[in-house]
Amino acid sequence: MDPFSSSFLSSFSLSNLPLTLPPSTSAVLRISAVRIEEKPPTSTSTTTRTRTPQPSRRQIPSPPYPTKTKPISTNPPPTPKPPPSLAVTIFNAFDDIINTFIDPPTRPSVDPKHVLADNFAPVVDELPPTKCTVVSGVLPPCLDGAYIRNGPNPQFLPRGPYHLFDGDGMLHVIRISDGGATLCSRYVKTYKFTIEEKTGSPVLPNVFSGFNGLRASAARGALSAVRTLTGMFDPSNGIGLANTSLAFFGDSLYALGESDLPYAVKVTADGDVVTLGRRDFDGKLFMSMTAHPKVDYETGETFAFRYGPVPPFLTYFRFDSEGRKEADVPFFSMTTPSFLHDFAITRKYAVFAEIQLGMNPMEMIFGSESPVGANSSKIPRLGVIPRYAKDESEIRWFEVPGFNIIHAINAWDEDGGDTVVMVAPNILSVEHTLERMDLIHASVERVRIDLKTGFVSRHPVASRNLDFAVINPKYAGRKNRYVYAAIGDPMPKISGVVKLDVSMSESDRCDCTVATRIFGPGCYGGEPFFVAKEPNNPEAEEDDGYLVTYVHNENTGESSFLVMDAKSPNLETVAVVKLPRRVPYGFHGLFVTETNLKKL
Repeated sequence: MDPFSSSFLSSFSLSNLPLTLPPSTSAVLRISAVRIEEKPPTSTSTTTRTRTPQPSRRQIPSPPYPTKTKPISTNPPPTPKPPPSLAVTIFNAFDDIINTFIDPPTRPSVDPKHVLADNFAPVVDELPPTKCTVVSGVLPPCLDGAYIRNGPNPQFLPRGPYHLFDGDGMLHVIRISDGGATLCSRYVKTYKFTIEEKTGSPVLPNVFSGFNGLRASAARGALSAVRTLTGMFDPSNGIGLANTSLAFFGDSLYALGESDLPYAVKVTADGDVVTLGRRDFDGKLFMSMTAHPKVDYETGETFAFRYGPVPPFLTYFRFDSEGRKEADVPFFSMTTPSFLHDFAITRKYAVFAEIQLGMNPMEMIFGSESPVGANSSKIPRLGVIPRYAKDESEIRWFEVPGFNIIHAINAWDEDGGDTVVMVAPNILSVEHTLERMDLIHASVERVRIDLKTGFVSRHPVASRNLDFAVINPKYAGRKNRYVYAAIGDPMPKISGVVKLDVSMSESDRCDCTVATRIFGPGCYGGEPFFVAKEPNNPEAEEDDGYLVTYVHNENTGESSFLVMDAKSPNLETVAVVKLPRRVPYGFHGLFVTETNLKKL
C-alpha cells in the first residue's frame, strides 16, 4: 500500500467517520481556476474540449491520486473538431457584445466566478467507468446496483451571466457489484447538448440568467430567433438540460429537468452511461414534465405534472404501472403562474402547493431581475384533488399563509381519508430562493388539512436549516415515521445529515431530530438517499437500511462515496469509497437495483 493510501485509511473510524483527510505526502498542485480537473492519468474521455481558465474565489488543491488507478474501459480518441464556421463566429461576437455591454454578470447569483467557485466548478471531461477503492468498511450486499446523482455541469465556460441551475446535466454513477465499485461521469446527451457540442459553443440562452430586463431579453431573444431561422437549432426538439433528478418507472430510467421532456438513459454492465433519447410517450407528453414525479411502490403507478407561464398554469397526469401515460388534467383554478417544483401524493389524493414564488414577466421586462421572482402579497395555497380525478372539478384550495415549499417530503391520509397530512421544508425567506441561496432557511413542518371543516394546522418538525429530504421510497404516499434531510450550512452547501422522527411531532415536540451526522471541517455532501436492507421484506422496519451520498473534502480536493447506517444512533459509517476524481456538488440522486438495471 502506498503512503497516501496508508495515511488516508488511518484517518477513518467505522463508528464515526470525520471525513477530514490528512495532507498527502506528495506535493500538492494548487490551481486558481474555475475548472479543476482531477482525472486518472491513463483515462480516455469520449470528448475533449479546450476551455479557458477563469479566476476563482479561492484556490483548490488537486489531489495526487495513485497512478495505479486505471479505467476499466476505454473509448476511441476524440476526432479533432473543425474550426467554427463563419456564422458561429458572427453569432458569438454578438453574444460577447450582449454579455459585455447590455447584460454583464454583475450580480453574485449570476457571476460565473462566484457561482462556479470551489466544488461547484464543473469537471472538464466525461469519465469512463473507472475502478474505485473501498478504503473503509464493506459495501453492503443490498447496494448491488448503481447510485446515480444528477447535477449541472456546463459543457462550456459561461460567456456571460450564469446561474447554478443553468448547467448541462451530468450523471455521476457509482456502479456496485460483488463489493467493488466503479465511477462513471457522463453528460445527458440532450438536444441542446449535442447541438452545442457540434457547434463548439453555447447556442441557447440560459433560462435562469439569460433574461434579466427588457434589453437583455430582447437582445438574446432576437439572437436566438436568428439562429433558429438559419437552421442552427430547432427549439421544437427541446431546450432543456435534464440536470435535476432521475426517476425509474415503467422499467425505464429517466434523467429529468422540468423545462423539457424526460431523457431515457441506461447504465451498462460495466458501469457506463448511455443516453437513449428524448421521450414523449407516444406523443402523449407535451412540452415538459416535473423533475419530481411520485412512484407508488404498491401500485407501480407514477404521478406527475407540468407548469408554465401560460394557462393552464398547472397540468396533472399519471402513468400506469407499464409506463403508459394517461390523459392530462389541466388546472384553470390556478389563475397566476406559480413556481411548482414538487408535489405529493397520498393513497387518495394529490397535493399541490401554490407559493409566493412565481413567473414575474413584468419585473423581467421593466426591471433587471430574473423572470422568476417572489410576490409577497400573494397568499400561499395547498390544492387537494383525488389522485384519479378526470378533471379539476373536485380540487379544493386551502390558504396556508407563510407556507412556501420548494420540495415536498411526503404526504398521507388519516381519518379514513377525511384528513391529509403533508411534511415539507418551509422556505422562511422565499425571496432569496434564486438570488441569495446562502440566506435561505428551510424549517421542516407538518401540515394537517381537515377536509371536512377546511381547518389547516401547522407544526414544526425541526428548526434547523434542512432541505433535500428523503424517506424510505416504499412509504411514498403512506404514513412514514422517519425523514433523512440535508443540513444547509449555508445552502447550497450541505454539511451533514439529520434523521427526524416525524411521529414525535404528534406530541407537540418542536424538534424531532433523533440522529445527526456532520461530515467534518471543510467537507460537504449532497442529498442523502435511503436504500432498504431488505426492500422486498414486508416485515422489515422502516429505517432498516443505509443512507448513501457523495461527500467532497474542500481541504484536499478529494471526493468520496459514503454509506451510513440509517438505524444507528449517529448514522455511523458502514463504508467509504475513494473516488478516482472530484464529483461536483449537484442536485438529486437515485439508487437503482441490479434487478432493475437489467430491465433497461
